[in-house]
Amino acid sequence: MNVYYEQDADLKYLQGKNIAVLGYGSQGHAHALNLKESGLNVCVGLRPDSSSCAKAREAGIEVNPIADAVKWADIVMVLLPDQYQKSIYETEIAPNLEEGNTLAFAHGFNIHYSQIVPPATVNVMMIAPKSPGHLVRRTFTQGNGVPCLIAVYRDYTGDTKQQALAWAKGLGGTKAGVIETTFKDETETDLFGEQAVLCGGSAELIKAGFETLVEGGYPAELAYFECMHELKLIVDLYYEGGLSRMNYSVSDTAEYGGMTRGPRVITPAVKTEMKKILEEVQNGSFAREFIDECNSGYPNMKTLRESNAGHPIEKIGTKLRDMMSWLLKK
Repeated sequence: MNVYYEQDADLKYLQGKNIAVLGYGSQGHAHALNLKESGLNVCVGLRPDSSSCAKAREAGIEVNPIADAVKWADIVMVLLPDQYQKSIYETEIAPNLEEGNTLAFAHGFNIHYSQIVPPATVNVMMIAPKSPGHLVRRTFTQGNGVPCLIAVYRDYTGDTKQQALAWAKGLGGTKAGVIETTFKDETETDLFGEQAVLCGGSAELIKAGFETLVEGGYPAELAYFECMHELKLIVDLYYEGGLSRMNYSVSDTAEYGGMTRGPRVITPAVKTEMKKILEEVQNGSFAREFIDECNSGYPNMKTLRESNAGHPIEKIGTKLRDMMSWLLKK
């Protein structure tokens, strides 16, 4: 696996080019501002009625309608929600691409699952920071960066990898390290991680632990702190130094109890289910399910959101977080 740093990337591959960032959300604002402050020529493409137009202009970024931004640009970074990319690509991006342009993404979903099929005469690359956009922005302003992934799907002009590395450098990513991968591997590992561990698995584990304590007769406030609030402290230790640092930092009681009881919760049956989830990602059935859900107006998503919002841990959590002034400031 190739890993690249500051000396491996050169901004000259982006200098003198017109760069359009489509979207100004979490990732969009970070990419646009970091690249602009790296000395590059950037505009943001948005719907004229987007609430983000004012924010971008206040930050000193030129804003244009999406079609105009694409027509102006040499490099187009698509940072729109996955479910909207296909329709916007077909109506506003594809008609305005020219031979030799570069189409860029921060997640491979639409390319990997053939929702977007670019013409053979454009470059296609990916630069995917491995963190939320606000952290991409914050670390850049502090003179640092977050690790990034890069991938090249099509190299029409012969310098697409160099463009991707330059983009990662403009974000600050080469200060932390840039790993070369493929659209396939980024998409499938990203979806699996979200579903099985980061968003799906962790949320269900938290709720199950909370419910077990409350059903056992313990106050909901104590259950919340043990199963939700303190999780951040543990995750921070993972982030700083992996499993070993976490076990080193907690008490011997916690370390022994965790290592002997954890496998009773996360059993081989859990891993078997994880493998099924990975298969659904690999064979495209999850992608088809998600696209059908979007096209039908999100009936399941709405039901699941309502269920989560009504869970007792959310109600007691709202009450307890209101007591924490430092959280309100954020």
